[in-house]
Amino acid sequence: MRTVTIVGASLSGLYAARELRAQGFDGRLVIIGEEPHRPYDRPPLSKDFLTGRTDEDRLALADADDSAGLDAEWLLGIRARGLDARGRTVLLDDGRTISTDGVVIATGAAARRLPGNGLAGVHTLRTLDDARALRADLGREPRRVVVIGGGFIGAETASSCAGLGHAVTVVEAAPIPLVPQLGAGMAAVCAALHRRGGVELITGTGVAGLRGTASVTGVDLTDGRTLPADTVIVGIGATPNTSWLVGSTLALHDGVLCDDGCATALPQVVAVGDVARVGGNRAEHWTSATEQPRVAVTNLLAGRTLETVRTVPYFWSDQYGSRIQFAGRHREGDTVRLAEGEITDAGGHPGPGEAGFLAHYERNGRTVAVLGVDRPRAFMRARRALQREERERAVPAVL
Repeated sequence: MRTVTIVGASLSGLYAARELRAQGFDGRLVIIGEEPHRPYDRPPLSKDFLTGRTDEDRLALADADDSAGLDAEWLLGIRARGLDARGRTVLLDDGRTISTDGVVIATGAAARRLPGNGLAGVHTLRTLDDARALRADLGREPRRVVVIGGGFIGAETASSCAGLGHAVTVVEAAPIPLVPQLGAGMAAVCAALHRRGGVELITGTGVAGLRGTASVTGVDLTDGRTLPADTVIVGIGATPNTSWLVGSTLALHDGVLCDDGCATALPQVVAVGDVARVGGNRAEHWTSATEQPRVAVTNLLAGRTLETVRTVPYFWSDQYGSRIQFAGRHREGDTVRLAEGEITDAGGHPGPGEAGFLAHYERNGRTVAVLGVDRPRAFMRARRALQREERERAVPAVL
């Protein structure tokens, strides 16, 4: 294998490049990125960057020495438009082609947008350029901000906007936000953080449309209400960037379908990060993007699946001065047991107590997931216990 091309100058793409060099690949390494920026850290975009506590230079994931050590060709600001697996060629939007022996697909995902909106003041928050535009908009006088979507990006952005002194309303179509991630009971407890932060949370109703001519002036809800708005942030999820792969014979279904080792059905093609559906699951989390590349590169260089991804899913979110941490896999019907802390606030309402809490999700007498709010040490102990059990279950019994 003389040339490996990484499509996506993302977090997972950078980790794949590092793994290639660490695992002994000394050939030509090409990294293609649609954005003009070198890989940067996305989690701070909705938090410290938006509030001005972090500048762009602190978002960079690779410094000059790191980039030099990779000895890679960076093709930035260029979009891949096709993959010819038979000819082992990556096609670029500018007409160039990159002949390659191996491909790492790391194109991530793009923010979903509301149909037909071209109004000023309407934002998504996925990229550095998105964050720049939103930060500039919020830097004016106090504004009426409506956040559409109560997921993690929506909640974090609402928290940042409230911290900047704006009047914020969050609109969530589901009865409670974050139910798929946390389960109904714990989602209701964590939703109380909005109230703590002085943010209005409207649930159980969707968005019918936006008002305004040149700039947005309001949000029409499906229940007939209209919310006045100077700034609207759309946080309704993301879709994997796979359109450039249509026609490549790769199996695509809400991502690039891979086996448990990140390998696709095409020889010498692997996928990692937000775009990869590994073993039937697609996880848009920082930990997946950093842990999958080691296994993917091992299998790419071997030409077959030697290792599989065996990690305990983990994610975190910072909202209204609190840190939410979750690890494991929960299902509807799991028993949730409060291990530490309180899930009622000082006023007796559902919500994290002042010292936070730790909860265990249990199934058939076994802990399968843990949730912590402002209990980092206890959470990390519980997470390590889950990881140990995962490793033990992965080791076959010796007869």
